[in-house]
Amino acid sequence: MEELLNGQLKEELKNAYLYLSMAAYFDGLGLRGFANYFKVQAKEELGHAMKMYEFIYGAGGRVSLGDLPKPKDSWSSVINAVEDFHAAEVENTKRFYRLMDESRREGNVSVESFLKWFVDEQVEEVSSAADLLAKVKMIGDHKSALLVLDYKLAERK
Repeated sequence: MEELLNGQLKEELKNAYLYLSMAAYFDGLGLRGFANYFKVQAKEELGHAMKMYEFIYGAGGRVSLGDLPKPKDSWSSVINAVEDFHAAEVENTKRFYRLMDESRREGNVSVESFLKWFVDEQVEEVSSAADLLAKVKMIGDHKSALLVLDYKLAERK
């Protein structure tokens, strides 16, 4: 279980790295609101990684960090970038489900209890990503609508 939790910690860091790369992509396009959205998202993922880190040590385990791959750093469109964001959140949810299944298989009640927060959190994460994806798809090539959404995304704290 410790190895699986360390693997998930790495995935959280990998997503933080990806979202920071997305923020840089959007900053490069002058879409500061989108950049802000993904900077906040990267911080959230770092927070999730730290939650995993603290749990592993609190449970008497050892954190083992591995190499992170270089994230993608350019996309063909705003829609394509947000599709990758949504896909990353869907995949992360599946990983948490597998972790939960394994904790139940092992009868590890403390890990199962710990993971419940993440399972619940992923409902919100996937919903937010799906909402943003629906909006950018609806906007399509309408630049003025994209700028209005960008303005709204700048408000995210």
